[in-house]
Amino acid sequence: MKKTAFYLSLFLLFHMPWSTLAQSTPSWLQSPNERLPLKQLGAEIFIQIFKKEKVLELYTKDNTGHYQLAQSYPICNYSGGLGPKTLTGDFKSPEGFYHVSLKQLKPNSRYYRAINLGFPNEFDKFRGYSGNNLMIHGGCKSIGCYAMTDRYMDEIYRYAENAISYGQDEIKINIYPFRMTQQNMQRYRNNDNYSFWTQLQPAYEYFAKNGKPTTISVINGQYIVSTKPESSSFFNKSIQTIRSPR
Repeated sequence: MKKTAFYLSLFLLFHMPWSTLAQSTPSWLQSPNERLPLKQLGAEIFIQIFKKEKVLELYTKDNTGHYQLAQSYPICNYSGGLGPKTLTGDFKSPEGFYHVSLKQLKPNSRYYRAINLGFPNEFDKFRGYSGNNLMIHGGCKSIGCYAMTDRYMDEIYRYAENAISYGQDEIKINIYPFRMTQQNMQRYRNNDNYSFWTQLQPAYEYFAKNGKPTTISVINGQYIVSTKPESSSFFNKSIQTIRSPR
């Protein structure tokens, strides 16, 4: 009986249509040629990272100015749990709003390829937070970075490199502790980081509703989210720091 079942499974394996077999194989076990082709290489991109869900979402801008989900990647590793990075050596992966230019792309990183997040940003500097070389990179190992498999990092890097090559000045990367729905905000309302997270949530909500990232300012050490879309604001390329007059 066991032999019959074994030979039957071999028969089904070798006679199953390849398309069916590929669909039944997890994407991270498929070879690069078996994954879907990269969509809209060269288009402007926007990235969201969700720590708890361990997901990096990459969006491309369409001809209406809206961003569509192009690829969703499982994050192989990050460190330090939920909450922002504040000190060198705390092993935390950062949360907040970051932007990437050409000089932050690292094609020959020791962890395959890397994108420097630009930590500390203006918010982090205002707060006195310290740390450097915080990346999205390959290698699947993290001490404060967001580590991907080399295969996924290759795709993310190609999107970023092509977007900048075709004229995008800076790539916005919004990093959240979790999907910031009202239900999740309620669930974490007693967390020590809640007041910080309330500064991030409006940006998550705006993008979910409008399909466009909004503009972020830093005013007196607080993230302030604009209600205007990215393209209609003067401050459309990076986080701006504003100090109110005393």
